[in-house]
Amino acid sequence: MRDDAFRAYFERHHASLSRLAYLMTGESAAADDLAADALTEVWRHWERVQAADDPIAYGHGILMNLARQWVRRRARDRLFSFGSADRTEARDVPAIVDVRGALRKLPHRRRACVVLRYAFDLSEREVAATLGISVGAVKSATSRGAKQLADLLGGSADRIDGWEVTR
Repeated sequence: MRDDAFRAYFERHHASLSRLAYLMTGESAAADDLAADALTEVWRHWERVQAADDPIAYGHGILMNLARQWVRRRARDRLFSFGSADRTEARDVPAIVDVRGALRKLPHRRRACVVLRYAFDLSEREVAATLGISVGAVKSATSRGAKQLADLLGGSADRIDGWEVTR
């Protein structure tokens, strides 16, 4: 029953959630990730969604919160990247661009796990709490993301722009 109701919700609203995310971010890959994350949250809180006066409005609210977080992170990343370029004289700009481009190709959750684990040096438990997922999901997404990132960067890299990548 729950599965059928959620499946119907998904089929009816996935496209509109994705369009809304695209309009909020301007990036189709980010829009797809945000729509998927919003639907995951809808599933996690399905009883509340069904009890809401307007279930799609509930889903849109989730998506808007996720998009706002995405935009803030992106702005913060840009700010940090500009500031760090000024402080460091000898940076391998092509390598940084390659890593950033490869990171954008990772699915949102994998990208979030890889960045939080390796760039911000958070523990698996801290990443799980930050993203609202299980430690097992963090381990899986981080492992798959690190492998995918290494593959995108041309092989079996054990270090990615100063990040130690363990598999």
